Amino acid sequence: MDDTPETFESVIAGPRGSGVVPSDGPPLLSLRGITKSFGAVQALRHVDLDIPVGQVTALVGDNGAGKSTLIKTISGIWAPTSGTISWKGKEVHVHTPRDASDLGIATVYQDLALCDNLDIVQNMYLGRESTKGGILDEIEMEIATRKTLADLAVTTVKSVRQLVGSLSGGQRQSVAVARAVMRESELVILDEPTAALGVSQTAQVLELIKTLKSHGLGVIVISHNLSDVFEVADRLAVMYLGTLVNNGPIENYDTASAVELITTGSSSRVPGPGAMSN
Repeated sequence: MDDTPETFESVIAGPRGSGVVPSDGPPLLSLRGITKSFGAVQALRHVDLDIPVGQVTALVGDNGAGKSTLIKTISGIWAPTSGTISWKGKEVHVHTPRDASDLGIATVYQDLALCDNLDIVQNMYLGRESTKGGILDEIEMEIATRKTLADLAVTTVKSVRQLVGSLSGGQRQSVAVARAVMRESELVILDEPTAALGVSQTAQVLELIKTLKSHGLGVIVISHNLSDVFEVADRLAVMYLGTLVNNGPIENYDTASAVELITTGSSSRVPGPGAMSN
């Protein structure tokens, strides 16, 4: 058995992560006709969306627009009522979070799901601890944690043995993302990653998103902060009342047109809903 510690770089170079897919290849994730109903309430209405590899797609919309429902459908929390999900050009069935994780989809929710009473290493390996001779291999886990944080350019953490409860908001977000990429993820979904963060912590998280992109991962960012969106996103996807009303390259939009789409579902400033060019 190979005892080499699993790191971010080894994950990207491994069987799943083979670097950036050629631009003429299939999208990393493709949704077609996705609907989701809860009784008489239709939360998603025939959503078509492609998520390219190596790019950041910002998913925006007002409260109740369907963003969270769409993300939970991708993440396997809720199975779609109808429609198809394709991964690298092949149709897949994502019925549980394990299904999504097995494909390479990791979701970092706003609550981060970290244990404040455990240190960074323990959080990174929670539920998947490395052992050697039936004993926890603390050295391997610590080395891999240090390497992963370094690969993600996380430089503000003093010690990987710090309790997570002592970390700042930006540092906690970094640990949650690092944990996601260590699990061989190729698509990382970030739910409001800069919410309630200060200026310096927000800058730290935005740099982290750019680093994920530079390593060839696909990234979906849900955010209400359009300044953050326009700083890191390559593509914009706008939800309105359960419908994807517009999506395309970020260059097609400005703050005014994005706000108009979010609040009214349409805008004369940008191409129509069929504008899904790469």
